[in-house]
Amino acid sequence: MMKKLLYLLIILVSFSGIGQNENLFEQGKELYKNGKYQQAVNAWMKILDNGQHSAELYFNLGNAQYKLNHIGPSIYYYEKALQLSPNDNDIKNNLAFAENARIDAIEPLPKTVFSKWYNSISGIFTFNGWAILAVAFSIFFVALFLFYYFAFSERRKRLLFVSSMFAGVLLIASLTMAFFTYGDYSKNQLAVIFASEIEVKTEPSMGSNVAFTLHEGTKVQIMAQDGNWFRIALEDGKDGWIPATDLKQL
Repeated sequence: MMKKLLYLLIILVSFSGIGQNENLFEQGKELYKNGKYQQAVNAWMKILDNGQHSAELYFNLGNAQYKLNHIGPSIYYYEKALQLSPNDNDIKNNLAFAENARIDAIEPLPKTVFSKWYNSISGIFTFNGWAILAVAFSIFFVALFLFYYFAFSERRKRLLFVSSMFAGVLLIASLTMAFFTYGDYSKNQLAVIFASEIEVKTEPSMGSNVAFTLHEGTKVQIMAQDGNWFRIALEDGKDGWIPATDLKQL
């Protein structure tokens, strides 16, 4: 009896939390419409504090931060939204506008044809998306193979066999992409500069030489950590050390 009451209490608390988050989201949208962008951010941040997030929430936070001319936070939240919804054109367009407002113009190093091809394909889905696709193709493969095994017509057997082999190839391809994209996600620790201007050091020390300067909104890759310092790298090949407080990891 006590277990049932406990489960019921957990369910009621969960529904209460969902309802509260929905109210906060609508409240934030109304504040945004009325030009009260900071209040809208405050309302939506409470949803994140409650442990709930979504592409739509991050997208709206990015819009509000952009209206406040907070370029670093706006890019950060657009990137977070894009991680959850990589094919959303509205997110991509708004991210492009925010990136155009950055001071730093980083010219990426030339990429090989294979790298360009891989980036264009891998960006279609997240690693979770590729994994779900692999599961779907595995179901198709098994179902088609079973239909082939129990089919009587020679023509139908040939068609089902070819179809099952095609599903098997797609299964292997999607599974491979899931492993590769998960490896990229685990290895590529990206972050966005939040400081308005920061001197990147040659060593993890304030007394070391300045390698170059970065500004708010620039996206970097975290290569290593030494105490409260991160070694970061840019797309143009430059690298150096900055304090952990000057960036926010995606």
